[in-house]
Amino acid sequence: MHDHLSTSICLPVDAARATLVGRVWLIDVGPVLVCVKPDGIYDLSPAAATMSELLEMEDPVSAVRQPGLNRIGDTQAVLRNSSQDERNPALPWFLAPCDLQALKASGVTFVSSMLERVIEEQARGDASKAESVRQAVVAVIGDNLSNVKPGSEAAAMLKEALLAQGVWSQYLEVGIGPDAEIFTKSQPMSAVGVGAEVGIHPRSHWNNPEPEIVLAVNSHGQVRGATLGNDVNLRDFEGRSALLLGKAKDNNASCAIGPFIRLFDEHFSMDEGRRCDLVMQVTDTKGFFMQGSSPMSQISRDPLELVQHAIGPHHQYPDGFMLFLGTMFAPTQDRQAPGQGFTHEVGDMVTVFTETLGTLVNRVNTSDKVAPWTYGVRALMQDLARRRPSVSV
Repeated sequence: MHDHLSTSICLPVDAARATLVGRVWLIDVGPVLVCVKPDGIYDLSPAAATMSELLEMEDPVSAVRQPGLNRIGDTQAVLRNSSQDERNPALPWFLAPCDLQALKASGVTFVSSMLERVIEEQARGDASKAESVRQAVVAVIGDNLSNVKPGSEAAAMLKEALLAQGVWSQYLEVGIGPDAEIFTKSQPMSAVGVGAEVGIHPRSHWNNPEPEIVLAVNSHGQVRGATLGNDVNLRDFEGRSALLLGKAKDNNASCAIGPFIRLFDEHFSMDEGRRCDLVMQVTDTKGFFMQGSSPMSQISRDPLELVQHAIGPHHQYPDGFMLFLGTMFAPTQDRQAPGQGFTHEVGDMVTVFTETLGTLVNRVNTSDKVAPWTYGVRALMQDLARRRPSVSV
């Protein structure tokens, strides 16, 4: 893990001009909002106490770029200390870059992952049946639905045709129907950051990472920036029943976000986000290697359309929200045995990378062995109440 946590790996390729914000843990202080530059991290607490507050500002970029910010430490050193298994608790380390925001996710937004969700459902969560089911499903509905616009007349006609053949699915409903799937991934303050362990339920035997772009949205529905996320997923639980979505998605350390939020400015906008190509790798100490990609250009609903499905007159988020945009990465590579597909093993190293957002690095463990989540909103409010106006170390 330690070797993966460096400025050359974790920061965007154009980090010198990027407006990057994050959060660090300082001993005897708690979480502190910071500006992240290649040479150091700088205290933003004089501008905003929380990330939620910063993103509510009319011009958060100017707040981040104000002169005279106190330097907290060396970026490379703080990254290295963010490794959960090699951490010096007396020194700063990076947390997930969000805090009070709701953690929301949109599902079935790419055709390939939509087909895999249908396969999970038809296989009832049994990985050994996945390949035969995959062949049967593709034979009926094909493997290219990318030209079908969700909610369109053509999508409605396709639905009627599939219903007539008895193969309609709840996943096809949200994939090409008029209503996007928006669900609660996890609770505010529960996300883990770069260098932390991510958790899979100890009873899961078919699971995978889900590399995604994550939008940082304020209470007015304005997208202020973007980051990376790993929406850890239990394919066996969700495949048994869609009503197990909460257990499949929301477990200790099952939501990773980071390394930093890149704010929209003159060098990075939603258009750049739409062009991102996510690359994900999974490796272990025994030589296993898997790589996949998820080009944002192939998303079936525009990111801003997904934001509109999440927030509006029908739903408000007074502290803002982080929105996972979904993934087309659904690994089918056999790992443990032929026909079993991919599933995680404890110790897997997962990296999610884009040139403009950097690299999110995490190691896999079971959710009962990962450090328990103990620091929530109440603890943050207590720390903020006793904190000095600014922090300098």
